Amino acid sequence: MEILFKPIVTEKMAHQGDKLNRYGIVVDRKADKLQIKKAVEDFYGVNVKAINTMNYKGKRKSRFTKAGMLKGRTNHFKKAIITLNEGERIDFYKNI
Repeated sequence: MEILFKPIVTEKMAHQGDKLNRYGIVVDRKADKLQIKKAVEDFYGVNVKAINTMNYKGKRKSRFTKAGMLKGRTNHFKKAIITLNEGERIDFYKNI
C-alpha cells in the first residue's frame, strides 16, 4: 500500500520547515498516524517526533464552456504535518 503521495511545497510549509522543523505531505486517506510515521521514517531515514493529520473534502466546481456548463468536484485528500526531532531535515529537492 502506497502511503506517501507527494510533499506539500508552499511558502508556508517552507517557513515551517525552517523555523519549526515541520513538513507537509499528502498521504493515503485510509492511513493512520502509526502507518504514516513508519512510512516517513523508512522513506526519508529520519526520526519523527509528532504527526498531525487533516482530512479535506472535495469542493464542488462548475465552469462555463462553449459546450455548456460543466460540473464536477475536486478530490478528497488527507494531509499530514510531520514534526521531526531536533537537528533532522527532509530535503524534497535532492532528486531533482
